[in-house]
Amino acid sequence: MKIRSVLLAGLLVAGFVYVTSVADWRPLRLFKSVSETGRLWSEPEPARTAGLSTDEVNNIDIYKSANQATVNISTVVYRENWFVGIVPVEGAGSGFLIDPDGRVLTNNHVVAGRGAQIKVILADRSQYDAKILYGEPENDLALLKIEPRKKLPFLRLGDSDNLQVGQKVLAIGNPFGLEGTLTTGIISSLHRSVPSEDGSDMEDMIQTDAAINPGNSGGPLLDSQGNAIGINTMIVGAANVGIGFALPINRAKTLLEDFRYASKRPETGVRGMHVSGNLADLLDLPSEGGLLVFSVEPGSLGAQAGLRGARQRVAIGGYNIPVGGDLIMAIDGRAVESSTALERAIARKRTGESAELTVYRNGRTIKLQVKL
Repeated sequence: MKIRSVLLAGLLVAGFVYVTSVADWRPLRLFKSVSETGRLWSEPEPARTAGLSTDEVNNIDIYKSANQATVNISTVVYRENWFVGIVPVEGAGSGFLIDPDGRVLTNNHVVAGRGAQIKVILADRSQYDAKILYGEPENDLALLKIEPRKKLPFLRLGDSDNLQVGQKVLAIGNPFGLEGTLTTGIISSLHRSVPSEDGSDMEDMIQTDAAINPGNSGGPLLDSQGNAIGINTMIVGAANVGIGFALPINRAKTLLEDFRYASKRPETGVRGMHVSGNLADLLDLPSEGGLLVFSVEPGSLGAQAGLRGARQRVAIGGYNIPVGGDLIMAIDGRAVESSTALERAIARKRTGESAELTVYRNGRTIKLQVKL
């Protein structure tokens, strides 16, 4: 019995010596005083940059540069109210700079409305009044201009024709007024056709699961190189459910080319609206429709071509519509599908070239030539 007690005591002593010297066990380290640590809890050491993944570093780098070129857009527009007439309505959205001189791409619906007052807020909180240089309601695109006091950072425009489902994308914008918000995801699908608020279909849209919410409209959708490959435009439902849609950036490039050419070409002097379907039937026009001419400015390209404006007005659905003018159904054989089709077609022509108009007038179809 005595021998067994001696052996047990020896084992206890040997174990104590091991854990306190050989294993360097110091139990008091678990109970450092508040004066030593400055806190009442223990935690891992703070993560250093070296501990970030390659993907995290990529996200951070893109945000640091792209956020400086992403802007907040606030608007006041005047709209008709059934009860009190014309009332001011405030709105908000996003956009991004495409050159150092203050040109901003955004969605047309962000800035659309009667007498729109547009303000652009940069990442450094400086504010500028903006004007609309060019817009395409049918493609929901608008080009704005501010007059900055210095050269500004801007985004490079990528190529949206070679996107792949599954590739990483990042969205920056101002959802619910929370400026400079970054979300990430992937391209979920391509070439989507999505109904817009006015009932028409937005074609060839990019679908993404990067979170997009009200206020993101007009902001950039970026690839992993920081290039703008789309313009965040719409969502399914009232808030993010992982299904958002962006306009391909190559469509915006077409708008920019149209603007560049249009700024160098004389205006047609033709004012009108696009009609088709039921409205065309009500006006006793071909159902395929076209550009219904309201007026033609004397001496303009339209006047020289022989286009005629309206002679009277009719009331349809509470609106007075000028009628009796020419209906431009096709330009160079291509059907007219928007109110800006004539201006855009002329903008692509060079001096001395002509555009052939297919015009419906007084129950018959004629051909007219618009020559620059």
